Amino acid sequence: MTSARRKAAETMEFVDVIIEVLDARAPEASCNPMIRELRQHRQRPCLKILNKADLADPDVTQAWINFYNRQAGVKAVALSCKNVSDAAKVPKLCQPLAAHRDSNFKPLRMMIMGIPNVGKSTLMNMLLKRRVANVGDEPAVTKSQQRHNLNEQMTLTDSPGLLWPKIERPEDGLMLAAIHAIGRNAVIEEEVAEFLATTLLARYPARLAERYGLDVNGMDGVGALEAIAKKRGCLLKGRGGELDLEKAAIILLTDFRSGKLGRISLETSETREAMHAIKADDTAHRTPNTKQPD
Repeated sequence: MTSARRKAAETMEFVDVIIEVLDARAPEASCNPMIRELRQHRQRPCLKILNKADLADPDVTQAWINFYNRQAGVKAVALSCKNVSDAAKVPKLCQPLAAHRDSNFKPLRMMIMGIPNVGKSTLMNMLLKRRVANVGDEPAVTKSQQRHNLNEQMTLTDSPGLLWPKIERPEDGLMLAAIHAIGRNAVIEEEVAEFLATTLLARYPARLAERYGLDVNGMDGVGALEAIAKKRGCLLKGRGGELDLEKAAIILLTDFRSGKLGRISLETSETREAMHAIKADDTAHRTPNTKQPD
């Protein structure tokens, strides 16, 4: 990651527009603060693509687009990069962000950035109309930067998924694991599924009830996993009917990631603001009062 960050910083000097691909189900959790820091240092405009919008709550996604479009130097749009017509919109959206780069002598230079497994390589392949980047439902498929001519007036650089060194908020880590931006080896799937179930119970209880035939009244995240295990017959062999919560967790996470639970967003601008408020309050309580007495 350190090497990828250094290379991205070097390349950004010769780039006009940053295309940052986010996951529409968790836009801020999947927004790398290092990318924001790098592009702001170079004063580069940014097209934020809320990818996988077909899996996210459309009302919540629209609120996020409004949120980002209020930021200086940012244009936000919701797309599904697997959709050819959606991907084709990207260059036209980038052009106004660097209007002076519009000729053979001054081609528009774009760079795709984002965290692992948000759809950067899929977008690259769609724009070039051929497979030039490996695609997979696992983080860290792209290993190095790739630069291509989109046409005579546009160039495109892909980059490896870039995560920041420390994820400060546990909720962000759990959201990243739920959308599969963090590999299975780095998380405990039962914990991720419990977080997801808790979020669904708070915001989309009917989806859980319908998908698994549950009575969700008074249920918590652990209870939801146990109920799913019972409904789907997830039992540990030779353990006297003990529930296999890991298997139930995988069922829930797979259904969420594939869209079988419907269009779901894990965070809203309101929940993000509440998270910031809690952190600020915690910091205030931890910071000693150094003011000298009068």
